[in-house]
Amino acid sequence: MSTPFPFTAVVGQDDLRLALLLNAVSPAVGGVLVRGEKGTAKSTAVRALSALMPEVDVVAGCRFSCAPAAPDPACPDGPHEVGPGVQRPARMVELPVGASEDRLVGALDIERALAEGVKAFEPGLLADAHRGILYVDEVNLLHDHLVDLLLDAAAMGASYVEREGVSVRHAARFLLVGTMNPEEGELRPQLLDRFGLTVEVAASREPDQRVEVVRRRLAYDDDPDGFAARWADEETAVRARIAAARKLLPSVVLGDGPLRQIAATCAAFEVDGMRADIVMARTATTLAAWAGRTEVLAEDVRQAALLALPHRRRRNPFDAPGLDEDKLDETLEEFGGGDGDGSNGSGGSDDSGDSGDEDPDPDGPDGGGGQPPQEGPDGGNDDGSGESSGEVSAQGEPSESGQAPSPGAGEQAPVRAAEPFRTKVLSVPGLGEGAAGRRSRARTEHGRTTGARRPQGALTKLHLAATVQAAAPHQRARGRSGPGLVVRRDDLRQATREGREGNLVLFVVDASGSMAARQRMSAVKGAVLSLLLDAYQRRDKVGLVTFRGSTGEVALPPTSSVDAAAVRLESLPTGGRTPLAAGLLRAHDVLRVERLRDPARRALVVLVTDGRATGGPEPVALAGRAARLFAADGVASVVVDCESGPVRLGLAGQLAGELGGTAVTLDELRADSIAGLVRDVQGNSRRAA
Repeated sequence: MSTPFPFTAVVGQDDLRLALLLNAVSPAVGGVLVRGEKGTAKSTAVRALSALMPEVDVVAGCRFSCAPAAPDPACPDGPHEVGPGVQRPARMVELPVGASEDRLVGALDIERALAEGVKAFEPGLLADAHRGILYVDEVNLLHDHLVDLLLDAAAMGASYVEREGVSVRHAARFLLVGTMNPEEGELRPQLLDRFGLTVEVAASREPDQRVEVVRRRLAYDDDPDGFAARWADEETAVRARIAAARKLLPSVVLGDGPLRQIAATCAAFEVDGMRADIVMARTATTLAAWAGRTEVLAEDVRQAALLALPHRRRRNPFDAPGLDEDKLDETLEEFGGGDGDGSNGSGGSDDSGDSGDEDPDPDGPDGGGGQPPQEGPDGGNDDGSGESSGEVSAQGEPSESGQAPSPGAGEQAPVRAAEPFRTKVLSVPGLGEGAAGRRSRARTEHGRTTGARRPQGALTKLHLAATVQAAAPHQRARGRSGPGLVVRRDDLRQATREGREGNLVLFVVDASGSMAARQRMSAVKGAVLSLLLDAYQRRDKVGLVTFRGSTGEVALPPTSSVDAAAVRLESLPTGGRTPLAAGLLRAHDVLRVERLRDPARRALVVLVTDGRATGGPEPVALAGRAARLFAADGVASVVVDCESGPVRLGLAGQLAGELGGTAVTLDELRADSIAGLVRDVQGNSRRAA
């Protein structure tokens, strides 16, 4: 086994290291979610933490890590007698994003269970991680069925395996640590809330610190053992401090003052439920123990809020995580006059009149943790750029025709999207076999049972009736004499199931001058934003192609990050001619490349346009030929008709016919529209009929 990079040798990342150490002191804090760009030592720090964890006492020979002083009475390897055990290092178990359900929770030998009535159970990763660390790299890419199992285990502290009447239960209490790159997509809200703390990490912009990072990494790569030996004293000191904090933790007192500050802070930031209050209380108590104190101070409450609340105050997937530190300080100061624990206001300053000005500095990004400074609640409205919503609205309002071009280029400043709404379900026809999701029908590992087949590889989902039916005619020939059913490998049948898959939703958005009326483009952006929210909820990949002027361009290659698509949409400028054919051809190229990368994922093209085409010879005919390429490939499509006014040309509907899809208006796209029921995308065969 290779020598891990020493935890104490990680340069910077104070928030990340503090959050991990607090969980090492008290796993009851609830784990850590680490968000940040690639190459920021997220995985390195997490893997290094396991070397600092105190050893655990376990029952000798128990595969489920039972504590010898209080063994699990329901342990599958039990029952165990109370007595001395053996010590071993705390495990760090990694859960791959592509793991199977059996690998996570364990597997039963179905053949032995049917033929012999024996519970032959092979433990999974949840059993291995009991009383240790369960680490999920790229946790935002974890399949939904694995997320459900993690949620169950985290909520109940146990794992249950139910297979055709055979039940196994074992304890599964672990420290859950996840790392993710937000550019690749967000977490489900239920799993996000299960992480006690969250930290945002980013690469340092200080040249000296970056030099030190490179120097240490090169030294480690040249001689891992020698590098680790040079940091052995620091590692030992941190390990001893963790042990001392664990010992001190039961003596820490959480007074009424800090507790009131915690409740007031959670209420002020309007977090859902009570888990935030509980996590903040545990975190503040652990911070006091880590500092060697037996009472919680206001500074502990402040730090706990910066670590426990940012990911809980989001109201939709496009909200940037973070916390308004000025508001936090005001709340702590307002409710800090209870007992002695909270009398220091928001930072423990002796001069209460100056605490509001002086406190944020020592506890800012370099000193105390929490989130990097946000650029305003709307993701950049305070920077004075021309793309901020306030500056756009402050410009002169154009006429309904939208003719307010900038000099020379015919380009207008971006407008802000209208409020999103709940959309109708747009699905791909037929039965797919893509990644699990919530949009279109597909053959999946989870869902309703539709039939049976011979297993290909390991049996995962037994179809009991089909297995018995296959084995029954051979019982006499196999010499059956007792009540048991003689089952052979050839008799086993795998259940085939139908569920839902996620698709690639490729948005092709007309950003030309014909769409540039300010109110109209705001409504169009609101509709696309609504569809993006729907794609987030249905676990789709998304891409964004825009066209205006003379070309079409890929504003966002296919990605799991719906957030990134929303950001690109918000800054989308408009103006110029309408190169509809160029936009369609660029989208066709994107789909061709994506089919090579992910052939099982089916695509849904959402074309947002009024159907007009200008520029070049015969632009309408050229657009029709480009559209027929999608129909020839069998790509499902829908045209969102943005044409408005009393006189309509119906060009979007004609274009939908060329695509082999269907057209909906902006009003019909709403789920609460009276225009009809949920509308599926039309396939080629239905359109031809």
